[in-house]
Amino acid sequence: MSNTNFILLTFALFLLSGTDLNAKQASSNDGDYSIRAHKLSDNESVQLDGHLNESIWQRILPTKNFTQKDPQEGAEPSEETEIYIAYDEANLYIGAMLYDSNPDQILAYQKRRDQGLGADDRFMWILDTFNKGRNAYFFETNPAALRGDGLLTVGQGTSLNKAWDGIWDAKTQITDQGWSVEIRIPFRSLDFDPENTTWGINFQRTIRRVNEEILWSGWKRNQGLFRPQNAGILTGLTNLSQGLGLEVKPYVTGTRNMSDPSGEERSIDKSMDAGFDVSYSFTPSVRASLTINTDFAETEVDQRRVNLSRFPLRFPEQRDFFLEGSGIFSFVPASGVEPFFSRRIGLVGGQPVPITGGLRILGREGNTNIGLYQIRTGESDISSTEDFTAARLSQNIFSESSVGLIYTRRGQTEDTPFDTGHTLGTDLELGTSSFLGSKNLQFQAFFVWHNEENPEISSQVWDRTSRGIRLNYPNFPFYSWVSYREFGSSFNPAVGFTRRNGFRRLQPTAGYNWVFSENPVLRSWEIQLRYEHLTNLDFEPETINATLTPVEIQFESGEQIELSVSRSFEKIYEGFDILRDGTVIILPGNYKNWGVDAEFETASFRRISGEIEYSYEGFWTGTRQGLQLGGTIRPYIGINLSANWSNSRVELPEASFTTNLFVIRSNIDFTPDIAFTQIVQYDDLSDLLGLYNRFRWTITPGSDLFLVFSRNWIDTGNRLEAIQSQAAVKINYTHRF
Repeated sequence: MSNTNFILLTFALFLLSGTDLNAKQASSNDGDYSIRAHKLSDNESVQLDGHLNESIWQRILPTKNFTQKDPQEGAEPSEETEIYIAYDEANLYIGAMLYDSNPDQILAYQKRRDQGLGADDRFMWILDTFNKGRNAYFFETNPAALRGDGLLTVGQGTSLNKAWDGIWDAKTQITDQGWSVEIRIPFRSLDFDPENTTWGINFQRTIRRVNEEILWSGWKRNQGLFRPQNAGILTGLTNLSQGLGLEVKPYVTGTRNMSDPSGEERSIDKSMDAGFDVSYSFTPSVRASLTINTDFAETEVDQRRVNLSRFPLRFPEQRDFFLEGSGIFSFVPASGVEPFFSRRIGLVGGQPVPITGGLRILGREGNTNIGLYQIRTGESDISSTEDFTAARLSQNIFSESSVGLIYTRRGQTEDTPFDTGHTLGTDLELGTSSFLGSKNLQFQAFFVWHNEENPEISSQVWDRTSRGIRLNYPNFPFYSWVSYREFGSSFNPAVGFTRRNGFRRLQPTAGYNWVFSENPVLRSWEIQLRYEHLTNLDFEPETINATLTPVEIQFESGEQIELSVSRSFEKIYEGFDILRDGTVIILPGNYKNWGVDAEFETASFRRISGEIEYSYEGFWTGTRQGLQLGGTIRPYIGINLSANWSNSRVELPEASFTTNLFVIRSNIDFTPDIAFTQIVQYDDLSDLLGLYNRFRWTITPGSDLFLVFSRNWIDTGNRLEAIQSQAAVKINYTHRF
């Protein structure tokens, strides 16, 4: 079937579904999912301490109508939850009483901001401040008053950007009735239309010891908190103030870098620096940020990996300046194409280069989403001065659909043999929550082109493009998707990321999930079949994978077990250097292999938890055994110690070798505002041992002190030799007008 016919068929399916694409999708649950915010009177205030004893809470009728999503969809919760909402001109206040008949079993291990709460009781909520059902602010806390937040974007899959750190606060108390929480969110931390008095809102509570999930709205298994289109509504918001919309964030940093390469002279560099970010809201929903002498001294070190594949590894972005806008710049995230990859800016081979300054514009105006980066990097030992541009424009259409454009530019300010790189792409997403009545259906298409940067290498226009389509049926208990994509032989966007090019790929997947609501042992059993058929541009097979996962079981106790079997085919035309040192070369040819993978994971809420994964597979002309062990110990609230070991044992007729990767991490959180991190990493391919330490003190929300120290050693066989160390002190302060 041609791409055109496939697109026409998809449109026909949407039309035949009887969907009203122009209507906003409300929650399909029965009942009243509306909650009113009550305004504080002139003589009322909220003393943020976690106790719901202020007069405002006493005069509000609480919202209680929560429903189980797991383990029994639609059942009454085992514990009662009450929600109260109030506001004044400057802040939104949320009070919650989370009753628990066994308060001594309430779980709260984490205190650090944005840490995962898979082991804790938790309270989560979203605010869809434009009430469009497309984007939302996400917040969460636990009985230890952890603050977690992010920006939620829906489409083909859900994107939660937890790098966004809003300025807000929460306090909690554990009592003999359960635990209570008071939350204060300044309106200056949110984008919204002051003329719109109705927001989307939803709440979810986790009772971890029994793995019970309850929601206020959208409690069905094909809905949930992360679907703003299934949220309820918050009414009564009037006369809200966002201030002048001006925010200034200066910083000062001091660094000391030592480099002592083997056989070379040691060098030590000390420096003091300063810079600032200034943000201004041109409209209530469009914000521009100017950054001068940008610094990322506090950014956490990348997690090390061992790469035995033919293709480069993708490391995630960790710098807050770029992460904050990642939702708007998201480009068909489920389709495997990245015309804009922000790590191309200010990083070369993982090493930082100075960013002189830049402009960022992010926002939403009506049904239009806008994103812009204009960045200049400075000259360094590993790069010359460059200018980067990334622009994103998307338009919401119908109720859950959008169409968009993306453009990137990369150019050097000095004469070079390379031209400026330009990339242009377009994407289309069609979605509905009422296919065949109440099912979800999503369609996606994209096309990306870039110019030829190197005039000495000629290529055809079509070779510098990628294109693809995807149809997704994300429902319960049956789900499926199928995607088709083509990448030209010269496709390599200047500010993008591409692991592989020169292929055509078809990838269907289907799965089914059984839930045993009343079984005392089993919670759910899922099976999945995944198939990948990848050819070169002449339709000659290069990679064919079929993976059957007949067992993916979650037990009522929280433990999980998974078993999968795979069959693979690989054809390579050039020799492949596995270890990148010339010692083990895989020759061109066809390779067919089988593989099996088994994994067991204990319940995450246990004080001592762990996981083990074992795989055995054919590997080119031989075999590979993989073993991964991970464990976490939580001796006290706020202390989380984990260790992971990854081992690969490769047996080939021409050679055998073993690789090991060790990662040890300790998080010691004295309070939700004072945290210490230590990470130790070692692998025996690079023979590098790395130590990373970071202390963070949030003096007030938005103002932080960081102390960072890292050191690397190389294993010479006889001893560890220090080759590099870095130390930094950074303090920033946020002031709003």
